[in-house]
Amino acid sequence: MSINPRDLLNKKDLNKQINFDEIKLDNISIDDLNYFGDNYDNFINLNSLLNQVSSCQISDAFNEIAHRSGVISKIKSINNLKVWGRIFTSKTDSDDWGTITIAIDKASWGDVLFVEVSDMDASIWGELASVCAKNNGIKATVVYGSVRDLDAILTMDYPIFAYGYAPNAGKPLGLGDIGIDLNIEGMKISPGDFIFGDETGVVIIPKQFFKEVMLETLKIKIKEQNIINLINSGKSLSQIVGLD
Repeated sequence: MSINPRDLLNKKDLNKQINFDEIKLDNISIDDLNYFGDNYDNFINLNSLLNQVSSCQISDAFNEIAHRSGVISKIKSINNLKVWGRIFTSKTDSDDWGTITIAIDKASWGDVLFVEVSDMDASIWGELASVCAKNNGIKATVVYGSVRDLDAILTMDYPIFAYGYAPNAGKPLGLGDIGIDLNIEGMKISPGDFIFGDETGVVIIPKQFFKEVMLETLKIKIKEQNIINLINSGKSLSQIVGLD
């Protein structure tokens, strides 16, 4: 959940959670991922949903809407933390970790930094960048390339997703690009798109599909819970899906 320091002056409970069978998403938009003062109900309902679902359910929902999985298959969680938010993009060569320091400064509070890297030869992200990004209000970092300092980031309360890892790094050159469209594994990723990551993987949802996918995700969550209830009552999965 993204909470701006100004929210500390607000008496509303921004950590309030609603059970998934009571969640209302009729009026949400992607802007409701963050609280900005007059969207309290939408913020709480949306974040309550995202707290209770997984990348699997969101991918299934996107597949129902657009016949796409939204999955970046080569990116996996490094420290098994869950995150969601809007994407801030960056692109750099593996020998240039300076670009990500600029991206950290340019990203907005609550963004998820997504970095495309030219190759896996060197790491462009590690402990120092993670501390800086977290202090700047960035929610997580996703690197289509290598990261390092696993001894530190494995125990940090800052979600990191990456293609792989390597101990070496390049130089602070700052020659890459910030806030551009990326094309990874045949998928276009634009600034402001939605990303959800957890232990299973990372799913990207284009911002124009956001509300539809969230509504479908809620339907899937309710349907799966009903199936679990039937299993717990004694029915087999083959009976439930009509194979028995």
